Amino acid sequence: MAPRAAIFGCLGPVLSAEETAFFRDADPWGFILFARNIETPDQLRKLTAQLRDAVGRDAPILIDQEGGRVARLRPPHWREWDAALDFAQRAGANAPQAMHLRGRMIAAELHDLGIDVNCAPMLDVATDDSHDIILNRCYGHDPETVAVNGRALAEGQLAGGVLPIIKHIPGHGRASLDSHFDLPKLDTPLADLQASDFVPFSRLSDLPMAMTAHIIYSAIDPQNCATLSPAVIEVIRQDIGFGGLLMTDDLSMKALSGSFEARTATALTAGCDVILHCNGERAEMEPILSETPELSGLAATRAQAALELRHTPEPFDATQAEEALALLMEDAVHG
Repeated sequence: MAPRAAIFGCLGPVLSAEETAFFRDADPWGFILFARNIETPDQLRKLTAQLRDAVGRDAPILIDQEGGRVARLRPPHWREWDAALDFAQRAGANAPQAMHLRGRMIAAELHDLGIDVNCAPMLDVATDDSHDIILNRCYGHDPETVAVNGRALAEGQLAGGVLPIIKHIPGHGRASLDSHFDLPKLDTPLADLQASDFVPFSRLSDLPMAMTAHIIYSAIDPQNCATLSPAVIEVIRQDIGFGGLLMTDDLSMKALSGSFEARTATALTAGCDVILHCNGERAEMEPILSETPELSGLAATRAQAALELRHTPEPFDATQAEEALALLMEDAVHG
């Protein structure tokens, strides 16, 4: 049997017997980790092994390790990273090389823990309207800079055996509301979106996975956010040209309304391949499962193509990487 078209979170740092049984029966395609799941490196290695044992296969395990406010791994066990925009601006002309090292160094930490997917790079273009939840997570203020820096980070992660997810397709940068709590609506003309917001996603459309934005783009679909819109997903597939696995952003975010059954069915009908649900609450996962089929057809093909990109990390020396990064940053200051 094929796994279900879902990615789920779990409640704590150890998988309970009840969760193990639930995941065995549910058989989600993958899992996602948050700060509530993380204590020490040894504990986390045991948890990632437990999750895979529960479904009896080498399921992908995701995390949001962007840096700045969105970092699940933190000191004292792991390196602390500046927010991406601050980091890229400090690196100046050296930003692509620095972003590649950043991706490679993050991947080394993740891979050591059994985590093989990072929800990065974030390809949203920073604007004057960007909400604080997005702004300093962006990689630049113009689409070309975002594309170059995003490509560099993605390639660094891939070299370290960690798959990238581009987000939030087709672009979250103009939103002045936080979709964790509200539903942003953009009245930006389609030509402006095509000239800016869509560009980084188009440039990186060859990457294996993408995450949708819970945003209404009224020039495309005035009623439905991207996650639930066949029209927006057609733009993602045809105009932007993304051919990889398309997952929803978290279905429990307050930008969405209606039952979890309805959210799930609508997202899948609209063209999303996989449902993402993060909080580990069984009362929400069960109704999602009632509308979530096994992966099949193009969705299954895209999922398999993504997993086939996982590989043993290329040779890496953490000390040399730290030294190289320090030199790039110093050169940016004095150059």
